[in-house]
Amino acid sequence: MMKEINTTEQFQATIESEEPVILKFEAEWCPDCKRMDMFIGDILEEYNNYEWFVVNNDNLPEPAQKYEVMGIPSILIFQKGEKIAHLHSANAKTPEEVEGFLAESL
Repeated sequence: MMKEINTTEQFQATIESEEPVILKFEAEWCPDCKRMDMFIGDILEEYNNYEWFVVNNDNLPEPAQKYEVMGIPSILIFQKGEKIAHLHSANAKTPEEVEGFLAESL
């Protein structure tokens, strides 16, 4: 289950985590985001020892700008306030790409 981040304060508190946290950047109008939603459930189960969060770019644009999220959906991993990995939307089209990224990054 992904928790939604709705404020910049909440975003900042989330990424300060001692453990890696996984954030998915998306928007309502994005067809690739809907496609990712169809396969992300299995990946969430596989990586359920991590906390997952979702950021809606339309509602909260600042973090996307700050962390160079140029396309969506993108998956970013943060730890102790630092971005430690970034899966750009162009490479996030299939379950294999997302799983490969997580396996390498975590």
